[in-house]
Amino acid sequence: MLTILSRSETEGWTLLGSEAIDIEISKIPDENRRQKVSILASMLQSHIVVDEDVEKRAMALAALGFKSFDSLHVACAEKGRANVLLTTDDKLVLKGAEKKAGLTVRLENPVKWLMEEIEK
Repeated sequence: MLTILSRSETEGWTLLGSEAIDIEISKIPDENRRQKVSILASMLQSHIVVDEDVEKRAMALAALGFKSFDSLHVACAEKGRANVLLTTDDKLVLKGAEKKAGLTVRLENPVKWLMEEIEK
């Protein structure tokens, strides 16, 4: 993640945060880890607010089989017009591949995605 954050400046990538990410960070039980993750999150350039459209999209994604919080992350990424949503949740990446036709954002593991970007 640190490599992605640092390369975002040189590559011109816009890194998006969201209320969904804020909620997840707030639930990290270890205070030291939560603070470190909060510092990293403060480096994100844009913040997606959960509104009625995001909620509707999240419900539609949940109906397709996405877990409720995963659907919220995907809906936020779509609202932010993200090209890719990076996640270490392999099940979410697989679900995204299954439902690819219905998504406007690619779901990918950060390491795999970064390797692809470096190869370009």
